[in-house]
Amino acid sequence: MPNLLDFDLDGLTGWFAELGEKPFRARQVMRWIHREGCDDFAAMTDVAKTLRAKLAEQAEIRAPVPLKDTLSADGTRKWLFDLGGANAIESVFIPEAGRGTLCVSSQAGCALDCAFCSTGKQGFNRNLSVGEIVGQLWLANKLLGAAAGKADGEEDKDNGRVVSNVVMMGMGEPLANFDNVVAALRVMLDDHAYGLSRRRVTVSTAGVVPGIDRLREECPVALAVSLHAPDDELRDRLVPLNRKYPLRDLMAACRRYLDRAPRDFVTFEYVMLDGVNDAPAQARALVALTREVPCKFNLIPFNPFPRAPLRRSSPERVRRFAGVLLEAGIVTTTRKTRGDDVAAACGQLAGQVKDKTRRTCAGATETLEGTRS
Repeated sequence: MPNLLDFDLDGLTGWFAELGEKPFRARQVMRWIHREGCDDFAAMTDVAKTLRAKLAEQAEIRAPVPLKDTLSADGTRKWLFDLGGANAIESVFIPEAGRGTLCVSSQAGCALDCAFCSTGKQGFNRNLSVGEIVGQLWLANKLLGAAAGKADGEEDKDNGRVVSNVVMMGMGEPLANFDNVVAALRVMLDDHAYGLSRRRVTVSTAGVVPGIDRLREECPVALAVSLHAPDDELRDRLVPLNRKYPLRDLMAACRRYLDRAPRDFVTFEYVMLDGVNDAPAQARALVALTREVPCKFNLIPFNPFPRAPLRRSSPERVRRFAGVLLEAGIVTTTRKTRGDDVAAACGQLAGQVKDKTRRTCAGATETLEGTRS
């Protein structure tokens, strides 16, 4: 039985055509599902009764099942969602003045094994379906008591805000699940669903170069790149994917992407690791590396997780590092750590994954040996 959360508008229109229904019916149902958060066909009052009965027999609206709902002292909210098959994912809502950002997962686990990320240390099980990706946004709106159709930043009497921004920065590498992620993005952008601006939807990648090029062609949204090192030697250790797509190729892909991007810059995310990648000389190397890529840097204090072989840079080292970038004219911010008291901060999302890759933390410890200075 098809799950209607798995369809973007084109897919839903095609499925309705198979039922002998006109395209406008797909648009009606799309609005009920995503704008109103409706999962009961009988409640879709402007849809013909005969179609409602048909849908009740032949379709369902099924999102991941919430297992745990945790609220941080700073207002950050983290959900653990059951995917079945011994897998669970995490999503995080970050409330801020004038906006609410939802961090969405795209995979159960991650195969990339970045040294500083808790998700990668679990290994990888599978890609999420379109419905499992969109379902995180659908459920967040329901659980927050917010209507997706409200204006950006409009306050709700129950939770104070609505999801106005989505970042594909949760568990997994979005561009390794390209087709399902892009279909989910189209739902998020669709005016009959959530109507989010391309500028308010961000895909974060560790540097899957062919995926960046495909995203540019098929669904350009804001792009963030997990950089974390100024040279290939160090990045090979921190982000093993770099061995396949080295920095020269990654920078070229970023330049190509900006031809169609909704923003005129790429955001480079850079986790600050004490004695590993936080020296002023490394900041100067970053200036040289990104000279031809309009960009801004988001410096991220490392968020520890069990058995992590790394330490967070001191505030003074972060300040000095940022100063080099700022002096070179690069917009640079230091991300405020949110939700770390409930393990909801960047790099801490773990969920529960039935690992197919047999991954442990040992490899990261070995590859980083001798890196600190």
